[in-house]
Amino acid sequence: MAGPGFESNSRLDAKYFQGGGTEEAIRFAVGKCSLGSILVAASEKGVCAILLGDDAEALARDLQARFPQAGLIGVDRNFEGVATQVVRFFETPDLSFDLPLDVRGTAFQQKVWQALRQIPAGSTASYTEIAKRIGSPRAVRAVANPIAVAIPCHRVVRKDGDLSGYRWGVERKRALLVREKARAILAAIK
Repeated sequence: MAGPGFESNSRLDAKYFQGGGTEEAIRFAVGKCSLGSILVAASEKGVCAILLGDDAEALARDLQARFPQAGLIGVDRNFEGVATQVVRFFETPDLSFDLPLDVRGTAFQQKVWQALRQIPAGSTASYTEIAKRIGSPRAVRAVANPIAVAIPCHRVVRKDGDLSGYRWGVERKRALLVREKARAILAAIK
């Protein structure tokens, strides 16, 4: 998709990908941000995926694997505004994410993701703390989700404070945390 923060990729410019049915339409855009390639996707209900990586085509395949029954629609100028808002949120972590979310998961996953959204920007929590907050002290690693940064699993660290795995790479996790911490310090000074 061409536009602010977005690139046109002829291999991704097909208007419509279909994966075994068309139970719903999901619009998506692939672009660039300071952390590499970004894919933003939304159903009629809200943003259902924000994926990060180095390869735009791999992100599109990941989206198709996540929603195999959906009709995936790219190159939609009406969707560029949503995608641009998401990139702006990535680049300015003190902005609030005010787009509706369409987060799909089990009741347990929903509980975990809600707990993650309670961690303020510039702060972290351990896997153990999150597990205790949701009343499942043994569920110390169940934080991954398909909506990068808007559901901030990057704010979860090991008990000793060290960084550990992140679906989109530990270096991206580190960069997000450094950016958020710097913004939080600047906000506290003002």
